Amino acid sequence: MFGEISYIGDVGNIIIGFIVLIWGADRFVHGAAASARNLGIAPLLVGLTVVAFATSAPEILVSVVSSLRGQPGLAFGNAIGSNIVNIGLVLGITALVRPIPLKSATLRREMPALLAVSLLTVSLFLDTFLSRIDGIVMLTGLVIVMFWLTRLGVRSAENDPIKMDYEAEIPANVDMRVAIFWIVVGLGALLIGAQWLVTGSIGIAKTLGVSEVVIGITIIAFGTSLPELAVSLVSVLKGEYGLAIGNIIGSNIFNLLAVIGVAATIHPSALAPTVLSLHIFVMVAFTLVLFAMTYDYDGKAKLTRIEGLALLVAYVGYTSYVVAQNI
Repeated sequence: MFGEISYIGDVGNIIIGFIVLIWGADRFVHGAAASARNLGIAPLLVGLTVVAFATSAPEILVSVVSSLRGQPGLAFGNAIGSNIVNIGLVLGITALVRPIPLKSATLRREMPALLAVSLLTVSLFLDTFLSRIDGIVMLTGLVIVMFWLTRLGVRSAENDPIKMDYEAEIPANVDMRVAIFWIVVGLGALLIGAQWLVTGSIGIAKTLGVSEVVIGITIIAFGTSLPELAVSLVSVLKGEYGLAIGNIIGSNIFNLLAVIGVAATIHPSALAPTVLSLHIFVMVAFTLVLFAMTYDYDGKAKLTRIEGLALLVAYVGYTSYVVAQNI
């Protein structure tokens, strides 16, 4: 009886946590992007830095809260799982709705950067322990990658289609006081939502007898990737194809370097065996497949509906396997 009540309470915490996280992320992105634009930062730079960071805010806050509570496995699982969800589920569904042409030079440079970041993550994972030094290396790598991508983006800005996408979507004419208000409110909502989500997730993990990594890779990764799904679907329906895929690439870079970097810096921890034997390699495989699908072989790079379906089927197959093995 008491076990059932506890289980229902944990599920309720997760659902409420997701709702508050998603709403808080939307308000935080709105306020941060508007503030940056009010300060005179070019929309392309706002998109490549501020928006990329803000859309990964749910994962980062979950990472901070879970690490401070001594559960870094949730953060590691969330980061790896979110990257798999973003490529398999989000881009899969988005490409099924409408094929995504890859015309942006900035995005063509971001893809190799994501691949390099994924391989860096694997190299740091190989000793089965993430130390504080590993975390600092990843956070330093984040600064370097963002600086490099921003410089390249500025150089190709004049002729890059993604520039117009960001100019159309980043809020303009928002009073600075209103923008700051939404930053504060959004950040507060993110923190509260993360607390509820982590509390419910730890409870579910204990009830089902599975590791926090598995909960992070499945439930939390799906929930914290919902903002990316919404942004990509809306963007592709508007014909803003650069945003649809750029949102995912930028988010995945932040998920690895920022989310795992923060977790390792706050709470160094050993890795669960399944992270190395399965999950991290599935994430790299999805990244490699996306790189191959979007590589500009003939100047007509496009993520087609068939490729989107293949990504979605692969994601469903992987998730079904993880659930079947652990529950």
